[in-house]
Amino acid sequence: MSETSIRVDIISDVVCPWCVIGFYQLQKASGVTGLAVEIHWHPFELNPEMAEAGENLRAHLAAKYGTTREGSIKSRARLTALGEALGFAFNYADDMRMVNTFRAHQLVDWAKDYGKAHDAQLALFGAFFTRREDLNDPEVLVGVAAEIGLDPEEARRVVATGARAKAVRDHQLIWTSRGVTGVPAMVFDRQHLVTGAQGEETYARILRHVATERAEARGA
Repeated sequence: MSETSIRVDIISDVVCPWCVIGFYQLQKASGVTGLAVEIHWHPFELNPEMAEAGENLRAHLAAKYGTTREGSIKSRARLTALGEALGFAFNYADDMRMVNTFRAHQLVDWAKDYGKAHDAQLALFGAFFTRREDLNDPEVLVGVAAEIGLDPEEARRVVATGARAKAVRDHQLIWTSRGVTGVPAMVFDRQHLVTGAQGEETYARILRHVATERAEARGA
């Protein structure tokens, strides 16, 4: 990490729409403030017990959160509008499914070896929310690996063998043991924890605060 960039650790699930929104809000805040950020993604499963076949997304939200059909329609419209304003396309449909994301997190962990974790995370967001692909399908994950310039055959072996399963579980435990129970959760400069998608203005304020803290520390 360069001395001038601000490290931001983002704990996220690849099927979390507010994680998408939060990241792109942070990206805009970085551009507005001129303060560079270095993103580090960390795994979190919203539904660790999700079945292999997944569930209809609307039915899943109704069962888990009590979301009504009307509430779901409003929420999807809001997310779609927010995404559009930030340059991300949410493409919701009634047959969209919530899926198990453990394999997808393993792909991100493997991509980190090649400096591609960030690319993998964003590609998975696009695969799920824009193209409505099943992120529990090994071949979808192989396609994502190829999309970001990684070896598809190596990706297929990683996903098939579960070689990164323990690493992902251990990594998840680090954050849950620190009290992270929902996402997005962002840690700025290894010390300021912020939960939820807080908006461009809030993120800009946080970035400026961190930059000021650093400047004062250097002058001390």
